[in-house]
Amino acid sequence: MSIDITDLRSFYASPLGSITQRFVGRAIGRFWGPLTGLRVLGLGYAPPYMATVREACERALVFMPASQGVIHWPNTGASASALVDPLTMPLPDASIDRVLLVHALETVESPSELLHEIWRILTPGGRIIMVAPNRRGLWARMDTTPFGYGQPYSRSQLKSLMRQTWFSPEGWAETLYMPPLRNRFLLQTAQAWEQVGIGFSLPFAGLHIVEATKQLYRPGAVRVVRRASRVAPVFIPAPASRVSTQSEP
Repeated sequence: MSIDITDLRSFYASPLGSITQRFVGRAIGRFWGPLTGLRVLGLGYAPPYMATVREACERALVFMPASQGVIHWPNTGASASALVDPLTMPLPDASIDRVLLVHALETVESPSELLHEIWRILTPGGRIIMVAPNRRGLWARMDTTPFGYGQPYSRSQLKSLMRQTWFSPEGWAETLYMPPLRNRFLLQTAQAWEQVGIGFSLPFAGLHIVEATKQLYRPGAVRVVRRASRVAPVFIPAPASRVSTQSEP
């Protein structure tokens, strides 16, 4: 179940969305590393987390799912955003060095196909940062934020999904320990909630943030390719002609 682009923009323009952007952006920032000379793709709804990245890398793109809608990004200058089918992205193989996946994994039709497609466009040794709702957290149980839509994940489920799609997890983080409510007191004490949750490694964080590396050698099994449906000819056997033989007198 996807969420509309209008609702996403409204959420990040709200006080709760501003706090979310700060905490999630801080957690994501620990995984980026040096970006000089690299090509970076934000997939899903990534503009809130791509501003600093755009200044540091060679090229930054933002792709948004067709079911969600798209906005112009960045706010000024030429647009670097596009409306796409995330399962068949218009990029050549091994053309992207880093992918940020946010507001996408939980709502896409087939998570495994999405990660296979990201594997295809990543360069050898390329990395992905995935942001996914924690199924044990309050943020996945309440629809007051965009993270309350779609399929939440446990850590073991994410590990299994990455193993199936030829990614090796390298780093983990959790964030958003405050309840996803617009209560003024909760908003004012958000930093304290975050410090206590991280300090004691509490299990009810709102989000998992995972950094994974593309495996260079994938298994030999061939998966069904969505991008092109092959049409094979079907041969219909013709009935054998009957030859009547009459004996001569």
